[in-house]
Amino acid sequence: MLAVIKTGGKQYLVSPGDKIKIEKLDVKEGEKVFFDQVLLVSDENGENIKIGQPFLDKAKVEAKALRQFRDKKVVIVKHKAKKRYNLKKGHRQCLTEVEIVGVK
Repeated sequence: MLAVIKTGGKQYLVSPGDKIKIEKLDVKEGEKVFFDQVLLVSDENGENIKIGQPFLDKAKVEAKALRQFRDKKVVIVKHKAKKRYNLKKGHRQCLTEVEIVGVK
């Protein structure tokens, strides 16, 4: 089964067994997570496609939270020529790694 889910303002194409990194969820490691914003469901061959308007009713994707972590640092640099303006900032995004268990 393939599914397209929406979480954290982004869309992900998932299937059982996939491990994905998503925006931080407020769950502990090892807990189950259910995604009910399912946009599309299909089988492995690409047949029997069901598309939501915008979401499918009665469709859920079950996942297991593996870990909470912070991503690599992203450095932001701003510079304005001839104005003596330089700015350097860093940002580390909080993420959750989940493993997709099943599509229902």
